Amino acid sequence: MNREQLGEISRKYGALIVLILMVVINAIVTPNFLHINTMWNILIQAFSVIVISMGMTLVIATGGIDISVGSTMALASIIFAKLLIEYEMSFGVSLLAALFASCIFGAFNGILIGVFDFQPIVASLILMISGRGIAQQFNNGVVISFYGNKYSAIGTYRIGGVVPIQIVFILLVVLAAAFIVKKTNFGLYVQAIGDNKTASKLMGLRTTLVLVGIYVLCAFLAGFAASLETLRMCSADPNNIGLNVELDCIAAVAIGGTSMSGGRAVVWGTLVGALVMQLITTMMNMNNIFYAYALVIKSVIIIIALYLQKEKES
Repeated sequence: MNREQLGEISRKYGALIVLILMVVINAIVTPNFLHINTMWNILIQAFSVIVISMGMTLVIATGGIDISVGSTMALASIIFAKLLIEYEMSFGVSLLAALFASCIFGAFNGILIGVFDFQPIVASLILMISGRGIAQQFNNGVVISFYGNKYSAIGTYRIGGVVPIQIVFILLVVLAAAFIVKKTNFGLYVQAIGDNKTASKLMGLRTTLVLVGIYVLCAFLAGFAASLETLRMCSADPNNIGLNVELDCIAAVAIGGTSMSGGRAVVWGTLVGALVMQLITTMMNMNNIFYAYALVIKSVIIIIALYLQKEKES
């Protein structure tokens, strides 16, 4: 096998190789890493990043980016908990209200980008800054806790007493994202816009509608992740929930092989990238290593991933 073949393998399967390497290292150095409960906990902790990363994959495939998903999580969490716990509204109404509010945030981003031609990072920066402030105003920045409430068991529910409910939702969201990308015209439109927005318009694609739809979808997934995370934690903290989650999501997409300049979406790669990010965090936490080292390791992996991606595209 020559150097070019090795390079091609590393570009195609680099993220998977890193994931396997992280599993092997953790199996050696991390106590009880291979225990089934440890595996479940890793997936539960990675839940929000995995779910939101699916939306971020499609956003980035259009050539955009959304750095407001953390603030969207804060908004959805506080609305969901406030309606459910303080106003004692039904579970369904509270969840729908949280998701609707999230979609409004997504539509705001999509309209600024698709209609007014704002740079994606600037448009989403507006909500990244203001969105969390809006969320904090809903309850004056005070955390809503509901330990022992009748709803508090939902977030920790295990199917058959074994499989955490988060795993089911991860599978559904990832499969849905893969289906959209591989089997639908909408997935083709997303990647076509990322490849060449001007040419897509000339071909008659409704680029504005697609862009608004993608940002709404990404925000919807952020709101959904926030709602289930709120149930798991039995609290809504608008100050901290989703804080910096956008960074891990973008990193997962980059590591997974989705083109950061748009035009290509790699859903399964994003899943692998999200797991890599979580395994790094798990390794640091379970071995009592200063978390700052995890940030450095994540940065190095992102640099390598982007370098390999650049080599492939060139």
